[in-house]
Amino acid sequence: MTKLIFAAAAVAIAAAAQAAPAPVHPDSTGFKFTDVAVVKTNPVRNQASSGTCWCFSSNSFFENELIRKTGSAPDLSEMFVVWHTYDDKADKYIRMNGKLNYSQGGSGLDVPYVWATYGAVPEEVFAGLNYGEDTHKHSEMEAALQGYLNGVGRKGNRRLSTAWRKGLQGILNAYLGEIPETFTYQGKTYTPQSFAASLPIDVNDYVAITSFTHHPFYQPFGLEVSDNWVFGQYMNLPLEEMKAVVDNALDNGYSVLWAADVSEPGFKWNQGYAVLPAETNEADLEGTELSRWVKLTPAEKQKERYNIKGPVKEETVTQESRQAMFDRQETTDDHGMVIVGRATDQQGNRYYKVQNSWDTNQVYNGYFYVSEPYFLAKTMDIYVNKEAVPAAIAKKAGIKK
Repeated sequence: MTKLIFAAAAVAIAAAAQAAPAPVHPDSTGFKFTDVAVVKTNPVRNQASSGTCWCFSSNSFFENELIRKTGSAPDLSEMFVVWHTYDDKADKYIRMNGKLNYSQGGSGLDVPYVWATYGAVPEEVFAGLNYGEDTHKHSEMEAALQGYLNGVGRKGNRRLSTAWRKGLQGILNAYLGEIPETFTYQGKTYTPQSFAASLPIDVNDYVAITSFTHHPFYQPFGLEVSDNWVFGQYMNLPLEEMKAVVDNALDNGYSVLWAADVSEPGFKWNQGYAVLPAETNEADLEGTELSRWVKLTPAEKQKERYNIKGPVKEETVTQESRQAMFDRQETTDDHGMVIVGRATDQQGNRYYKVQNSWDTNQVYNGYFYVSEPYFLAKTMDIYVNKEAVPAAIAKKAGIKK
């Protein structure tokens, strides 16, 4: 199956979510979920027709951290981050002669990068809707930026002018607005840097984690995905230990930033769940059931596998099978979300409750449930407070809290 890799995929998925029919009733999905442990969050956001899930999810994650620390959190501006990301990514794109992905996509590490470099601002100060729309629609802006950069960097230019960066910033200003040097929020005047400093967040307190065998465990490496333009480092842990970090975080009131593949047939956004159904084993069938099954075409068998009407038997995911999915690009970097809780279904199967950024017109009002097998197979990486990493794992990985 062809996988969705670049930002266009995220835009298409988000647009499809917006265009989906009215939410189904929970009882009609065949699943009955019971929340076990859920952290407090700000409301679900709406990235609309923009490939900025990486920013919406990271901002929501940091807002959750502020709620955990102080009891409340401001609505942080996503487009402040997007503006700076496009600007700095353009500089690197030109320096690398266009050999870098320049699109709407990004990494969860982009937000702490911008936070540390440029600060942060509230949503009410910088909404980034400067182009006659009520919700985010970035395809035209993306095309303008890409066309401009390709013109600036074409091979016929022997030497760049001193004005090209200002020209790019002019496009960003036209669509998103000019970055404020100072602003007033709740009666106080801030710069973006002083506003970020006023919030009890230190980006050095967090760690990005993944789990793959093509690099040694307990060592960091630059995850090979096209949107990792900052060349961010991810600590490599065995699969069960990565899962243990998530479980320990949730049990202690921490949410987890989650990047994953959502282009699987078992990802049912409108129905509110993601599962990884096991293939039917003919050895387990007999009689008329076996006779019917062997007559089905491969397409019919695939359709039946994902005709999900409640809890199903799921694949057993191992470190080896997970790696094979990544190596064959069956698992790709599609979407950023936030894991905010644990849950069980009516059969006792375990799930993670996830906060999305595709608005609330959905069965669980913008949240959904991911089975543990789906998480183990389709997770690209997580990002979490170092304090949430179990002590034994932190010691092996050299994570200093």
